[in-house]
Amino acid sequence: MWTVEEAAALYNLPFNDLLFRAQTVHRENFDPNRVQLSRLLSIKTGGCPEDCAYCSQSVHHESGLSASKLMEVERVIAEARTARDAGATRYCMGAAWRNPKPRDMEAVVAMVKGVKALGMETCMTLGMLDRAQSEQLSHAGLDYYNHNIDTSERYYSEIITTRNFTDRLETLDNVRAAGMKVCCGGIVGMGELADDRIAMLTTLANLPEHPESVPINMLIPIPGTPLADATPISPIDFVRTVATARIMMPESVVRLSAGRTAMTDEMQALCFFAGANSIFVGDTLLTAGNPENDKDMDLFRRLGLQPMELEPMGQEGAP
Repeated sequence: MWTVEEAAALYNLPFNDLLFRAQTVHRENFDPNRVQLSRLLSIKTGGCPEDCAYCSQSVHHESGLSASKLMEVERVIAEARTARDAGATRYCMGAAWRNPKPRDMEAVVAMVKGVKALGMETCMTLGMLDRAQSEQLSHAGLDYYNHNIDTSERYYSEIITTRNFTDRLETLDNVRAAGMKVCCGGIVGMGELADDRIAMLTTLANLPEHPESVPINMLIPIPGTPLADATPISPIDFVRTVATARIMMPESVVRLSAGRTAMTDEMQALCFFAGANSIFVGDTLLTAGNPENDKDMDLFRRLGLQPMELEPMGQEGAP
């Protein structure tokens, strides 16, 4: 268990000392030159009743995004197959819901089973889940469920008012109790203090089990949202956040998630050195832009990085 004071002392180490410690921890637990390629697909876009200040998909914001219906199962599986053939080993599916309705679950379960049959690691983010929904997804074979805490408990109400911090933790408890792995991180650059980033990481590291996946997102300011004019986080502070996450949760996959379009190659290289070992590929993350695959592969070539490979298929088509 970490105290906030211990986490703050870590975060505020001299930069070289922090990165050296993070890289040491990273090498103890992972191949330092392998990065997992993940693909994220919006299976239901827009019309979300939540008021998350960063999100273009909220009905509360004038972002110009139109709501869509849930995608057809066959189309989702076809998109996943294309992503797999392009090198992705993890497929994430996101729906802009407060929580899935009973009528949605049959199609969602079919998506999980179809993507699993391709031999890919599966992840979904559908909003809040109750225990029964968690069990249903687990029985379908879903590997990971993503539900970010976004920021510190102190700052949470400045970003979201339609649900509270405890609601987030309750969904994580339901997911874990159902036997799925947890994907949970946050967003930085939303006007929070460094203390909020430290508190967020402390909450994650003090969960009953560390999240197996910890996405660190850099805010993408979207016109029409309350955070459209937010002051960007400094690259050094972002790298500090990644490094601190790596040290506090040594066996978790730390995902360099949203915001890479605004990062220089050098900033991304520092993030990889600090312990990030997964990225999203493809030109879109839900509704926001993302670097093109060719650009990522060129960066990998120059850094000597290799994508993590698909594991062999089992008899039932699962990895």
